[in-house]
Amino acid sequence: MLNETFFLGRRKALAERLDDNSAAIIFAASEKTRSNDTEYHFRQCSYFYYLTGFNEPEAALLLIKKEGQVQTILFNRDKDKVMEIWHGRRLGQEQALKTFEIDQALSISALEQELPTLINGCESLYSLIGQDVVNDKAVSDALTTLRNGMRQNLSAINTQRDLAVILDDMRLFKQNAEIEMMRQAAQISCDAHSRAMQTSAAGKYEYQLEAEIMHEFGRRGARFAAYNTIVGGGDNACILHYTENESVLNDGDLVLIDAGCELNGYAADITRTFPVNGKFSDAQKAIYNIVLKAQLAAIDLIKPSNSIKQANDAVIEIIIQGLLDLGVIEGELSQLIEDGAHKEFYMHGLSHWIGLDVHDVGDYHSSARTRVLEPGMALTIEPGIYISPDSDVDEKWRGIGVRIEDDLIVTVDGNEVLTKDVVKTVEEIEALMSQTNG
Repeated sequence: MLNETFFLGRRKALAERLDDNSAAIIFAASEKTRSNDTEYHFRQCSYFYYLTGFNEPEAALLLIKKEGQVQTILFNRDKDKVMEIWHGRRLGQEQALKTFEIDQALSISALEQELPTLINGCESLYSLIGQDVVNDKAVSDALTTLRNGMRQNLSAINTQRDLAVILDDMRLFKQNAEIEMMRQAAQISCDAHSRAMQTSAAGKYEYQLEAEIMHEFGRRGARFAAYNTIVGGGDNACILHYTENESVLNDGDLVLIDAGCELNGYAADITRTFPVNGKFSDAQKAIYNIVLKAQLAAIDLIKPSNSIKQANDAVIEIIIQGLLDLGVIEGELSQLIEDGAHKEFYMHGLSHWIGLDVHDVGDYHSSARTRVLEPGMALTIEPGIYISPDSDVDEKWRGIGVRIEDDLIVTVDGNEVLTKDVVKTVEEIEALMSQTNG
């Protein structure tokens, strides 16, 4: 677990980036209704958690910076004996002051009244603009009160700024404690994928492999998946975000599993593709090895001063050349690359940032993802080939979907593959699965 000293350091780092004579406010997530009077399990706003480590709804963090000095105020729920009997313990203001390195703790019910007074005299206000209608209204109401409060000695805020611009860049670079948390999430997720391989068998259902994965997550302390688990058998693997997970697994088919746990807020994201019965067919092996070759080449290019685009360009060339060699496509390599011939079979991006969100925040600098990589960045590498059942190719290739995905941290001299402990060569997969599928 990350401790309060760690979160205090983040708040200090944020404060250093704020203009003097400014304030910044960030809100906790709200509970979401699942059905009638029941809620989804609460998941904290990643931005709020990033600065506080506080995991209750109905809260707000306010930083006020004047003349280089920073005041930190937490608004949170009041203690309430009846509500705590029904819905669980609340920290309250007294305990918040003891738990967190803050200057003041106020009731969230006082936010509307207190906020205008607290930020009065500031020239700028930072908030997460446009991310939540209710929170935007709370900020807007406070600004309106200031604009209309001349008789109460209130002065209007001159500039409203988007706090995400600062926080997104901060979150893009992982600190050592975060990387260690991501290593733990990755290891649990690796073991879950290995468990799924070892329990796979024809006649089982996709949801049964999902259950094996979720069991491994839960028993290791990661109660939730970082995103909806994908278990796609056969041509379901050609549906990129397939989550129904309801079909039977057929002998002779591949199954694609895209799954990762969330541990203390941090996500893992792994994809492996393997044969249901533990043995690749020749056609499956041929497609699989193209994807694996492309992924390994991309991983080698993930290092400082390179970009995701450079890695993706290498992947595209390997995929097109591989499909040419198999006769799946025809033409001349350079022209096929120029024409984007890969897009019929590899239609998604190679990578995304990962951290507190599985698709984490941070500027890529272009849709082609040309940002130069730097140490501390965390990202996925996930090439794939998907040949739909109605594709105009030889029948033996139809319905094959393969994706291989790992999580990486950019290091000073290259990268660290966090998810290396789940096998991914044909030989390794078949050997692991033979232990139970022999």
